[in-house]
Amino acid sequence: MLAQAVLGIGLLVALVIGSWVFKRIRGGSADERRSRDRHRAAQKRDPPVEIGDVETVAISEFTDHHSGDRQAVGKIEGFVVFVEDVPGGCEPTDVIRIKVLSFNRGHTSATATFLEAA
Repeated sequence: MLAQAVLGIGLLVALVIGSWVFKRIRGGSADERRSRDRHRAAQKRDPPVEIGDVETVAISEFTDHHSGDRQAVGKIEGFVVFVEDVPGGCEPTDVIRIKVLSFNRGHTSATATFLEAA
């Protein structure tokens, strides 16, 4: 009886480890692979904006910056822009005017400041 229990636990552990190894070799879910592919493509292209550009974007979501501040996330031609100083009354899907301030190290996203609701 004890031998069967140990064998059952051993098989369960082998199954869990085997499925983890299979997932790592396969590269994760389809969504994870698409995200990785898009990130690699973004690293190879030039940003569609320049520092100082004033643009109109729709807020797709909000995120918390490591500083603790809330930032809006918008996209320009698929290029991610994190927007600072967005008033508390703004919601996802609101359209706002922004000014591009800087790029991240790899130029795969930008930081902008809120100018006005559009």
